[in-house]
Amino acid sequence: MTDFGVLNWSILIVYILGNLLLGFMLGKKIETAEDFYLGKKTTPWWAIGISVIATYVSALSFLGGPAWSYTDGIAVMAIHLNYPLVIFLVITFFLPFFYNSGVASIYEYQEKRFGPTARAVISALFLVSQALTSAAVLYATSLVLEFITGIDVIYAIVIVTLIALVYTALGGITAVIWTDVIQAGVLFVGAVIIFFALLSDLPMSLHDTLLELKAQNKTRGLDFGVDFTAVTGAWSGIIAMTLFHVTVYGANQMMVQRTLASKNIGDAKKSFLMMGFAAFFIYFLFILLGILFYSYYGGRSFANGNTIILEFAADYGLPGLMGIIAAAVMAASMSSLDSSFNSMATVSVVDFYQKYFKQDASPQHYLRASRAFTLLWAVLIIIPAILYANSEGSILQTLSKVGSYFVGAKLSMFALGFFSRQTTERGLLVGVAVGFAVVWYVAAQTDIAWPWYCLIGAAVNMAVSIAASLLLDGVQRRHSPFSVAGQQQMFRSQGLPQQHQGWYLVPGKVDRVSYLLLVFFLLSAAFLWSFDHLIG
Repeated sequence: MTDFGVLNWSILIVYILGNLLLGFMLGKKIETAEDFYLGKKTTPWWAIGISVIATYVSALSFLGGPAWSYTDGIAVMAIHLNYPLVIFLVITFFLPFFYNSGVASIYEYQEKRFGPTARAVISALFLVSQALTSAAVLYATSLVLEFITGIDVIYAIVIVTLIALVYTALGGITAVIWTDVIQAGVLFVGAVIIFFALLSDLPMSLHDTLLELKAQNKTRGLDFGVDFTAVTGAWSGIIAMTLFHVTVYGANQMMVQRTLASKNIGDAKKSFLMMGFAAFFIYFLFILLGILFYSYYGGRSFANGNTIILEFAADYGLPGLMGIIAAAVMAASMSSLDSSFNSMATVSVVDFYQKYFKQDASPQHYLRASRAFTLLWAVLIIIPAILYANSEGSILQTLSKVGSYFVGAKLSMFALGFFSRQTTERGLLVGVAVGFAVVWYVAAQTDIAWPWYCLIGAAVNMAVSIAASLLLDGVQRRHSPFSVAGQQQMFRSQGLPQQHQGWYLVPGKVDRVSYLLLVFFLLSAAFLWSFDHLIG
């Protein structure tokens, strides 16, 4: 675009200034490193829940979701069908461990369960994988700025980094959560406007359009055929991607940290439950947009599919629409960037700087260190963001594939900690190394689709870890107190209350409302399977 216009610029600038002002105001309340990591534990659960949703949806879904379904059809929804199962597992097994311990970094669990080396390994894995993820998010936002203003994508990357960096460094997790709430609202408004604008501009009725798309095999939701090379198959979505997303939500500092800022464990669980019930509708909207765009543009090729929404908004010509869409994509991206910066700074300080370099400093010193690491990570992610600029496929698919190399190791390290009596730290580290080697071999030498990398890596890791533990350290006679069985035994033997305000504190106990997640999963799967048939 060559003429963004005064109205569009005004909308975008007001949005940016609003985020910076909010970060500045909330930054006045940040006095210690704990405030920076967890706030004052006064944030309402619904705000945290919206923040969870906004963080993972991001511009990668706003831009990449339609780009992916434009080529692969509604079948892309199979990858996002599993969120009710994911949240069920996370709030039943993961959250109680983290919330009850009062930790700032969830990777402290690994040291309590296995030892300091295990903690260092998984913390390093998080920092590397999250930096790559953040780089993809940063590129997505910069793509928007380049498209609408003509600014070179490299300069745009630097500009977006500076904006997200400033309010995150000032306001910590509290600023992250509340700016995410605003950003979610902007994103939702932008998506809804685009959806109804597209409906009004389709050459045929919605029903006739879907019938045409059905004839082109774009509306088939679930394919239960067994094909390990297919990314969007039903089994890869239900099995492989369930494990992938369990790691994203349960073993990911960026996602869990905001729930640790909740007033109590019930609020922490409710914030995740919001994602469990809302994710299907959010992703279905983005995926549906993709196939409707396919009909609208007659299936023509784009130089970069991630610009489809932007080109439509530009062509539609509604005054201010391009400014709203630009703000929506900025909002989606920055809701992920700010969370990444804050969580990476937290892990850097708590798991490395404070543990190995400066153990007895003041809370104010660690606050300054946290802000310094926020700056450092913001600078470091610029390099891989520039590399993403050479990618022409869906950035949502690119990100998911990159992330799949790491999730198997992270998932197995927590799964073994929760459920295995025999795994020791030395055996675990052997398993992690072998699991990585196997995943890299599978990725390089086979046609197996990336959603299965998590399952393959985790399975190899767990099998080797247990075998190596038995070989190196012998049989373990007792459950660790930091395993699920050990925690349940501790609660019973010490007479501790198992619930607080109707929510289970002990890991492995299922809250009553969680069963509704399983019902919702079945209903959404049935809808997606029958979508093709419902069209007529």
